[in-house]
Amino acid sequence: MHPESTSGTSGGAPAVPMAWLCAEYVADELLRTGALVEGGSLEYRAGRETLALTIYLCDATDGLAGVRAMSRIEEWLDLTAYGHPWTAWVLERLAAREERERDLDAGPDPDLALARESWRWLRQTELLAAEPEDDEPWQPPRGPRGPAGGYERRWTPAWRLGLPLSHLAIHLF
Repeated sequence: MHPESTSGTSGGAPAVPMAWLCAEYVADELLRTGALVEGGSLEYRAGRETLALTIYLCDATDGLAGVRAMSRIEEWLDLTAYGHPWTAWVLERLAAREERERDLDAGPDPDLALARESWRWLRQTELLAAEPEDDEPWQPPRGPRGPAGGYERRWTPAWRLGLPLSHLAIHLF
């Protein structure tokens, strides 16, 4: 057991990724409250990872992401909205965090490591999802076109399913 310290260090123990864990908790609460998908499903995980990554990367100060959650709802809605360049935003924010990590030379940031792993999972995991066949997904389908309520089912990266789930969960909050 490691001794406790009041100097802000963990007495040599690994750092606890509090900012990431807080972002993940807020994301989980929003998705669970919205009840959009079955908890424990891959779709649920896609939504939670997408929303946690958004919440974590929104907080430029690396503070506890959920502490100011209520004041960030509009920002999260904007970032997860249809048409927002979310992937470019994530890559930009991750690069900025990685650069700051190198500049500080304080060792690996456990929050950033979990955010990187989440981004890797969201990019590399593909889910079978209904996708519209035309360029206007917000329009209702014009007649029967397939087994998924007029939409073709395609393999898509997890973030593509997680993003609208995140947006709806925030909206329902």
